[in-house]
Amino acid sequence: MKPNVLLVVTSLLSILLLSLHIAEDIVLGFAPGGLVNLIAIGILVVYLCGALLWSDRRWGLIILLLGSLLAVAMPVLHMMGAGVGVKRSAGAYFFIWTLYALGITGTFGILLSTRALWSPRQVPL
Repeated sequence: MKPNVLLVVTSLLSILLLSLHIAEDIVLGFAPGGLVNLIAIGILVVYLCGALLWSDRRWGLIILLLGSLLAVAMPVLHMMGAGVGVKRSAGAYFFIWTLYALGITGTFGILLSTRALWSPRQVPL
């Protein structure tokens, strides 16, 4: 499989998992619902455009790298503080599984996007 296709699929999976994670944060009470979530929607839209529209451009790869870093940051943030007490709630299994899946897809996305950015082939700006 082509590395660029792998990067796009990995990024799309990370976007899906991030949106599920944000919904879980709201349901479990870690984040407030409301208009502040429009910021998260905007970030995910930029990440989606980077994956589907701009993955063949250098700045699209940079967006994918930043999105992958965001995906990796979620498990780190929740394992260090917010989310430690989630084991007492009904949605704990899916919440923890989503964190692990985000860590895996985010790490793989970082590897693929840095590889694409450092490849000797010409990537247009």
